[in-house]
Amino acid sequence: MSVALTSPAAPRPVQQEPLRVMLVDDSIVIRGMISRWLGSEPDIVVAAALRTGREAVNQLERINPDIAVLDIEMPELDGISALPLLLAKKRNLIVIMASTLTRRNAEISFKALSLGASDYIPKPESTREAGAAETFRHDLVRKIRHLGAKVRRASHPTAAPSLVPSADRMREIVARAPMAAPAVAPVVRRNFSTQNPRVLLIGSSTGGPQALMSVVAEIAPVIDRFPVLITQHMPPTFTTILAEHLARSSNRPAREAVDGEAVKAGHIYLAPGGRHMRVVRHGTEPVIVLDDGPPVNFCKPAVDPLFASAVEVWQGSILALILTGMGSDGMRGGKDIVAAGGSVIAQDEATSVVWGMPGAAAHAGICSAVLPLNQIAPKLVKLFSGDRS
Repeated sequence: MSVALTSPAAPRPVQQEPLRVMLVDDSIVIRGMISRWLGSEPDIVVAAALRTGREAVNQLERINPDIAVLDIEMPELDGISALPLLLAKKRNLIVIMASTLTRRNAEISFKALSLGASDYIPKPESTREAGAAETFRHDLVRKIRHLGAKVRRASHPTAAPSLVPSADRMREIVARAPMAAPAVAPVVRRNFSTQNPRVLLIGSSTGGPQALMSVVAEIAPVIDRFPVLITQHMPPTFTTILAEHLARSSNRPAREAVDGEAVKAGHIYLAPGGRHMRVVRHGTEPVIVLDDGPPVNFCKPAVDPLFASAVEVWQGSILALILTGMGSDGMRGGKDIVAAGGSVIAQDEATSVVWGMPGAAAHAGICSAVLPLNQIAPKLVKLFSGDRS
């Protein structure tokens, strides 16, 4: 994900214990650099900086971290091998996988998400590139704060719901459809549009890959008759891998969008990392437009450009879905969709890894439904079949 360095960080809580972070990386340079960065933050403390996954597993109980930043490539025990061992010892440990932007590491990061990692972060190829290092620093601190908010709320149960769900926990949530909890805070629900939707737009960020694959696996009747366009906050290479995973999950064509291509039913179009995806109308056909403009909502690709541009093409015949993610991206574009006569659905707080984007949409009063993850696909199928009940 591309971020602007001036983006607002998560609110810093007052008079709370700092988040305990365990760094695990075989590079002494990386360990020292990240330790200095995090050590300068008043609400974060580096509880340990370790060289191997084996050290992390052996010392986990003693260190008792809230969050582990886990490198993928390490001697003795690499990150993907250490991950399940760490989670077996501390089920609610938040793990952020760190890797350079290679296809192999992107594949491993996706596997880590399925094994219970909460998020991933791409490391710069060289720490000597000031811009890349500062972006990495900003993104890492932001992720630690947002994901760490789950830890803080869990220690104060009256404030908000549970910890970041692991892969096993997410499967439990999906399996328990009748038991899934609604959004905690009361939000205004709008009536669904009286217009039949002709396109499905989806925006997501932290926790999004797993949520996306869960949804697309169950909406074949929608994909077969209507186009699906997705913006997931994710860097290049990672979006290539995500598109392949979406194709396997849905058993339908899914790939990174190409500038100038026509948008057709039966296909899933994913915004490529590092470029915004918009739609325009050329004659009678909607067409993809990719641009290299500045970040929007501190992200590139961003959800709002897709949502806002779609209004010019489909007017009120739009159904937009906002899934788990940090920040508020998608809320302003969602307002445009609702103003044009379309509808917005948001994922609920209990099943979101981070209830930032969907929460912002819910509290803005633009949602016609706020649903747990396991209820979203059935609702989409009903709405696209003309059933608004």
